[in-house]
Amino acid sequence: MVSVVYSTVGTLEDARKIARALVKEKLVACVNIIPKVDSIYRWQGKIEEGSECVLLAKTTERNVEHTIQKIRELHPYEVPDIIVFPPVGGLKEYLAYVEDETA
Repeated sequence: MVSVVYSTVGTLEDARKIARALVKEKLVACVNIIPKVDSIYRWQGKIEEGSECVLLAKTTERNVEHTIQKIRELHPYEVPDIIVFPPVGGLKEYLAYVEDETA
């Protein structure tokens, strides 16, 4: 089964560093980087605002925990935003590609 691991990071440089490491280690088949989103959030009792990059990493269920660990290892945030979305469907050929590239 394929999963999407979602994360945000503060800079495009950090996003690319994390994405390259995940793909190089075959933890994920692909990472999409959305270079700029505006985030408004509460952190340590204060409302904060800032720009971030979004990472959407496609992996297999068997690699989810290792992917989370790798992101956490490379991530500059004290508490990184890492959320896993299970798919409800998808193009069979693409799902097979993810399986093949992370084997």
